Amino acid sequence: MRQGTTHPPTSEDLDQWPPDIEVMRASTALLLDPDGVPEALPPTGDELATLTVTLRGHLELIAPEVARAAGRLDKESIPRYCAIACVGEARGKLRATPRPGLGGDVAYARRLARVLNALCDHWENLVGVRP
Repeated sequence: MRQGTTHPPTSEDLDQWPPDIEVMRASTALLLDPDGVPEALPPTGDELATLTVTLRGHLELIAPEVARAAGRLDKESIPRYCAIACVGEARGKLRATPRPGLGGDVAYARRLARVLNALCDHWENLVGVRP
């Protein structure tokens, strides 16, 4: 029996498909309730770890897309400047690690979720697409 392997998408593949904003927002909703209050109970344990990895993956996919879309705008454009700043913020969050101690993992995941929401907003504004 022949065994198939799945290869990660190339940059050409990523250019052909828009990011799945609905899935990304659904992932963030698991950590951020509609009011975004810190008292909302988040997932824990393995579920939180899986969600954190998922959020990181979403950020790694959408950040270059937002940067590319912003790069098409005039260099003096305020939306371009804001989107590029948000991409930088996302990259900083991806380099960071959760703080040790009680709640560090949850706080880190929520920071990822908030910056992912912001990048989704920028992408929709730059491309002019709303789900």
